[in-house]
Amino acid sequence: MPIVAQSTETTDWVSRFADEVIAESERRAPGKPVVVASGLSPSGPIHLGNLREVMTPHLVADEVRRRGHRVRHLISWDDYDRYRKVPAGIAGVDETWAEHIGKPLTSVPAPNGSSHPNWAEHFKAAMIASLAELGVEFDGISQTEQYTTGVYREQVLHAMRHRRDIDAILAQYRTKKAPAKKSQKPVDEAELEAAEGSGAAAEDDGSSGSAGYFPYKPYCGNCEKDLTTVTAYDDDSTELTYACTACGFSETVRLSEFDRGKLVWKVDWPMRWAYEGVIFEPSGVDHSSPGSSFQVGGQIVGIFGGEQPIGPMYAFVGISGMAKMSSSKGGVPTPADALQIMEPQLLRWLYARRRPNQSFKIAFDQEIQRLYDEWDRLDAKVADGSALPADAAAHSRAVRTAAGELPRTPRPLPYRTLASVADITAGHQDQALRILSELDPADPLGALAEARPRYDKAEAWINTHVPADQRTIVRDEPDAELLKSLDEQGRASLRLLLDGLADHWSLDGLTHLVYGVPKVQAGFSADATPKELPPEIKTAQRSFFALLYHLLVGRDTGPRLPTLLLAVGQERVRTLLGE
Repeated sequence: MPIVAQSTETTDWVSRFADEVIAESERRAPGKPVVVASGLSPSGPIHLGNLREVMTPHLVADEVRRRGHRVRHLISWDDYDRYRKVPAGIAGVDETWAEHIGKPLTSVPAPNGSSHPNWAEHFKAAMIASLAELGVEFDGISQTEQYTTGVYREQVLHAMRHRRDIDAILAQYRTKKAPAKKSQKPVDEAELEAAEGSGAAAEDDGSSGSAGYFPYKPYCGNCEKDLTTVTAYDDDSTELTYACTACGFSETVRLSEFDRGKLVWKVDWPMRWAYEGVIFEPSGVDHSSPGSSFQVGGQIVGIFGGEQPIGPMYAFVGISGMAKMSSSKGGVPTPADALQIMEPQLLRWLYARRRPNQSFKIAFDQEIQRLYDEWDRLDAKVADGSALPADAAAHSRAVRTAAGELPRTPRPLPYRTLASVADITAGHQDQALRILSELDPADPLGALAEARPRYDKAEAWINTHVPADQRTIVRDEPDAELLKSLDEQGRASLRLLLDGLADHWSLDGLTHLVYGVPKVQAGFSADATPKELPPEIKTAQRSFFALLYHLLVGRDTGPRLPTLLLAVGQERVRTLLGE
């Protein structure tokens, strides 16, 4: 169902950008498809910070499509960037990969054991698979292919003819000392830099020597590296001479026929804006500071006859419980890692509900259970019509695209319940189905497939992100010593629980029972609300819960008790509680 923007006061950030993009596209290129763009450098694992580079324009493009406009979402794979460093923590990669530093990413071997032809294709493949699962529709452009097949040849020659104009623009910033960055808040150690994945951001703006400034860098014809210096260039013949500082090789080529090199980043990016007619492209904070590539590109793009796109800056993406990382340091969570433990709808929602300039965190720790609870509450509000407009819009963008609804779990049981069941059953699917079918006796789960893929995501989270010492292991035998040490009140509490098991054997019933036992013991009704009870009841409940955990799993805490009781089963519960 389309979301139609009404006004900037009542619509969400996606609709507001869509309004601007449609108006700007009609001004610049009436009748043509709206072009939005992203750029990704497959220099290593493409992480969840980089995903914001894709999701921001995707969401805007999808809104434009919903309104009936033709859209192209370009993803430029910056696979002709230089290989800058060997990322840490990559399986199948060792220190010998350092010999390839300076080569195009497509000329670097893939990690050992990879089925892909080169480094760039290896890391692109994982991202492409994740984008398909997320419902992201795009046109991929390989910059290696664009440059090496001569697609940009006229743009390269044009840049060389106007190198003095480009140099004059860049010179305005070379002489300026960048102002100290002011932090509005302390940097959270779990923040993950959204733009770090692109090596392009750190490239220089061209070489200046005795022969003048050149915005073009050849890759060496001998060692393939970009450690080259242009020593001469003739505009009329397009003859270019360069020397390689890495291997000493030198040659003279005709640039009108030569396709083994690229424009430096601060020229390459605005050239592409003009060439593709880009209307909208966001950028990370490293591209958006004074003198950065986005600001400088806004002046250089005019040399190529184009205009700067609408380009919001996007903020950090954090990872709960993990130190700040970059893709060159290894161990960075990728979209594939996130999709292993959460459904695509939840991941889309995290990007859709926050404006691009707002940072947010993606949970790989216990916080994922709270996020899922929040998502399920929103789902219920949307279903009954009580969700706020902006929240409903973010939900709609999470569950569907202009092409249709994303596949979803038929019976979306609570994630924390599924995680507890997966934890307790340790991979035994028949036992998991037994427990889940008893959650709601009035509407029992008929097959585990009804709870998938959410069940599989919760199981993956338990198996990959919950430490072994936090896993739940049900006792084999009753704790005879603890049972013997109980006073009369402790024994009475267990008797009340055991007497009520059969009549309360469902998730809701057991919840009512375990919370009700301390109330009844204190002389109140099991149905009494917290407002009707003295504060001491909460203390009594905590003590009762701790006793049950010790008797069932030998610890102070564990999964929610109603879920744990269902998982253990009535017969075993009675045995462990001393009946």
